[in-house]
Amino acid sequence: MKKLYLLLIILATLSSCKSAKNKSQRNTRKVAKTETKKPISKKATSIIAYAKRFKGVKYKYGGTTKKGMDCSGLIYTSFAAHDVSMPRTTKDLTVTGDWVDLKKVQEGDLVFFATKKNSRKVNHVGIVTEVNKGEISFIHASTSRGVIISKLSERYWYFAYVQARRYL
Repeated sequence: MKKLYLLLIILATLSSCKSAKNKSQRNTRKVAKTETKKPISKKATSIIAYAKRFKGVKYKYGGTTKKGMDCSGLIYTSFAAHDVSMPRTTKDLTVTGDWVDLKKVQEGDLVFFATKKNSRKVNHVGIVTEVNKGEISFIHASTSRGVIISKLSERYWYFAYVQARRYL
């Protein structure tokens, strides 16, 4: 009886090791797929660099210059400087371009937010500046701090996120 019990324990151990090995192989493949990303286009890199020139500029509703900038003004100005025609308002930006799954967001894509309490209506937009191991950074014109770079993982932006769109 002891031999039978010992044999069952050995078989259970070997079979559990095998399934764990297969599971780790599957995880390795998933990681490899998510880590391979397309190189950023030169136009997207240029647009991001141009938008970063406005870092620190104060917020001004309807603004599109270094004297003051609003969120959609930052997008409009940055893309226009590279001959990419964009709608001027956040509302119009939300219905143009191609919808992108958040897992496939790339630098140069736009991210949209609903920042008003108890509302899912989009009223804020930013340009994705960096995607690094799932961490998404974006530049935008904040009403309280002007043009800044934030991370989507910050609690406020994480819960306000609505969609992403690609224009390039």
